[in-house]
Amino acid sequence: MVFSSVVFLLFFLPTLLVVYYLSPKKFKNIVLLLFSIYFYAWGAPKFIFVILGTTFVDFHLVKWMDKAKKKLHQRLLLTLSVGINLGLLVYFKYSNFFIENVNDLLSGLGGGHIHWTKLILPIGISFYTFETITYVVDVYRKIHKPLTNFWEYQLYIILFPKLIAGPIVRFHEIADQIKDRTHHDNIDNRLTGFYRFAIGLSKKVLIANQLGVHADEIFGMNYLTIDTHTAWMGILAYTFQLYFDFSGYSDMAIGLAKMFGFKFPENFNNPYISQSISEFWRRWHITLGSWMKNYLYIPLGGNKVTSKYRLYLNLWLVFLASGLWHGASWGFVIWGAYHGLFLVLERAFLLNFYEKIGKWPSMIITFFLVVIGWIFFRVEKVEDAFIYIQQLFTNNLAATKSFNFEFYFYLFIALIFAFFAAFKYGQKLQDAIYLNEYNKTKHILMTVASVGLFVVCISFITAADFNPFIYFRF
Repeated sequence: MVFSSVVFLLFFLPTLLVVYYLSPKKFKNIVLLLFSIYFYAWGAPKFIFVILGTTFVDFHLVKWMDKAKKKLHQRLLLTLSVGINLGLLVYFKYSNFFIENVNDLLSGLGGGHIHWTKLILPIGISFYTFETITYVVDVYRKIHKPLTNFWEYQLYIILFPKLIAGPIVRFHEIADQIKDRTHHDNIDNRLTGFYRFAIGLSKKVLIANQLGVHADEIFGMNYLTIDTHTAWMGILAYTFQLYFDFSGYSDMAIGLAKMFGFKFPENFNNPYISQSISEFWRRWHITLGSWMKNYLYIPLGGNKVTSKYRLYLNLWLVFLASGLWHGASWGFVIWGAYHGLFLVLERAFLLNFYEKIGKWPSMIITFFLVVIGWIFFRVEKVEDAFIYIQQLFTNNLAATKSFNFEFYFYLFIALIFAFFAAFKYGQKLQDAIYLNEYNKTKHILMTVASVGLFVVCISFITAADFNPFIYFRF
């Protein structure tokens, strides 16, 4: 069940809101948990038992770890918990990839073939696996005490706004809110949460979906014959589809959380106005970057290593892991290594170069590098990705596809909303909507605008049969 579906918008969410707001305080977590289980079971009924089972095991392992007196016992339980969760992730997400590559190697050597039944990837497993790891590690590090109620821990893991595609909420950021949300559970947060949800829904339905139709069509063409203009339009359409799809989902998740009294961390901050790849990763999928920093980069030594070459290796390894986290294919590995390479180059000399050439040239170069990187993210076969990149620069003007006014209109809208925060007044407007407090007049205006956007989105969804969500595959 996706947030931008008719079932969710007209049936699931209204029913949940009514039941939740009418329930006594002591039953609100139970209501959220039951609806979250139903939400996940709707799309993955077989795998709901996997997530329920792992939460049960994790809860007790962490409970025993916290009570253990000896450091060795704590480390053993920590290792067991992390091993179980990463083991399940590797089994479901990477087994097919591993077997396929082994078979390719055996075939090249003239050997046999390993027979393997391809596994189906449980929805959202990458996200909730990382959250289970934050729970055990945060407790081990004494950042926060473990939850004493199993159902509260299960709610932390399976809470539906963040379950499928984040944001990745670290345990200590939300632990106290699970216990008591009185401070955040008020009419102002419910209203601003709805505004945020409507904005995210609009990003997804009115921009991402409209450009996604063209992106899919272009990337379904023969790359060997595609012309330069079409190739650029395809990757630009995908560049903005991916951003507005994922950031729109994050906005909806954050908005929904506010409507139930939770405060989720931000996940996007205008990444395409970044002036370096380093800055891009401080603005894109912020919670993943934070997770990688705290649970992988720092344990590797972080910035405290004595050798700059070790520092570069750590950076590169983290982004290699980030690429693999996104998907089990060589394209994602190359995409992660590509970003890691530029992070290393920026530490070495590129940041000084960007500082000398100024804001706008740096922004244009960074955006260009990001766009090229998305090709490896989108194209399944690595050799096809290189062919597509080649077509971007062949200057082949023999048109293979015509574009109507509607396509350029949505591309123009995407450009405006992706880059308007690079200007002073654009940032001021964004702050007024997302950060600043609302008075009565502002609430009225935003309510009218949000209801209008909500209705328009419903009409677009019911009129079209194209409504994918890209990050479900991760």
